[in-house]
Amino acid sequence: MENKGIVELYQPRHTLIGRDGIMKIPYFLRRLNAERVLVVTDKGLVKTGTAGKVTAVLDDAKVNYVIYDGVEPNPSVRIVNEAFDFYKKNQCDAIIAIGGGSPIDVAKAVSILSANGGKIQDYNGYNKSKKHGSPIIAVNTTAGTGSECTRAYVVTDEEAKTKLLMVDTNSLAHIALNDPMLMVGMPPSLTASTGIDALTHAIEAYICNTHTPFTDALAMESIRLISESLREAVRDGSNMDARTDMCWAEYMAGLAFSNSGLGLVHGIAHQLGGYYNIPHGLANAIMLPRVLEYNRPYCMGRLAEVAQAMGEKVDHMTVDQASRQAIDAVRRLIEDVKIPSLCDTKFDMKDIDYLAEHALLDTATQTNVVRPTRDDVKTIIAKTYYEGIIKKQVKENG
Repeated sequence: MENKGIVELYQPRHTLIGRDGIMKIPYFLRRLNAERVLVVTDKGLVKTGTAGKVTAVLDDAKVNYVIYDGVEPNPSVRIVNEAFDFYKKNQCDAIIAIGGGSPIDVAKAVSILSANGGKIQDYNGYNKSKKHGSPIIAVNTTAGTGSECTRAYVVTDEEAKTKLLMVDTNSLAHIALNDPMLMVGMPPSLTASTGIDALTHAIEAYICNTHTPFTDALAMESIRLISESLREAVRDGSNMDARTDMCWAEYMAGLAFSNSGLGLVHGIAHQLGGYYNIPHGLANAIMLPRVLEYNRPYCMGRLAEVAQAMGEKVDHMTVDQASRQAIDAVRRLIEDVKIPSLCDTKFDMKDIDYLAEHALLDTATQTNVVRPTRDDVKTIIAKTYYEGIIKKQVKENG
């Protein structure tokens, strides 16, 4: 590896992974001297009772809290402002986020605003805040986003129809908590898309141009665990071994990309989410194979190693063959867990110029292994779209 000078590494202050981890939340709140807590979640998690499992622990410990449950997928500036107003009105001093990436992203945004003021748009980019935000306990309920352990958060600017990507050390959670018991009731489709989201994080962290030995090790083990456990987690959501493996995998993938970078999969996925409100994990899962095909000539050795981590028999293959095998393995996994195609979403080809232009400007694209052109991005999106249409036609025609 070339000498890249000093490398800073970032992670939450504390991490809890394992069954019944939520029981430890009151202990950490006492250590934080938290007097009034804002619980950030969404109505779906309230309805299914997942959020209630956490608030029941808070009730038993007589924690003083209020709930904001207005988070939606791809949370917008409006939602962030609502949650922040609720935080101020109730004079909160700590935040518990319950959910996947969206509630945790909103919690990070509220945390930064509470300490730094201004508008959330002011913090778009790298380390734009001056002060560490109010403490967050990030209770993850999906095995995919990695939001509980990263210094990144994403907010949709609904007026500009773009995504703001903040990468800010001051937004790191105080506690990252992965309790597989909270994931048992997750629908197979969500288990699948968030699982491929984690795989995308791990692979992009491994092949990006800012990877390190630390992030390489995390990414490789994450890829191995996902390849071994995601199919079973989708097939049987109550399988605790598979769920726990996915907790470890998504956490390590999150740490990997938070400390290295991402790539063009995320650069495009952020636009699909911002423009059409396609869930982030699904957008990543849809775009992953075609972007890997585009990147392959520039990272064949690394993709060959990805193939090995995915359990592919590549010992007697050339590096070129093994790198292709990695993409084949990714495609098989995506098909096995039944990820929809781009043509099944609200995507419209007439928007491709706008999407490509903004994907090039996206923070995630800056660390892609090779710098794409606008035409490259348009070709990747178009191929992904028409591939889905062809598959659908073949299926319909028997």
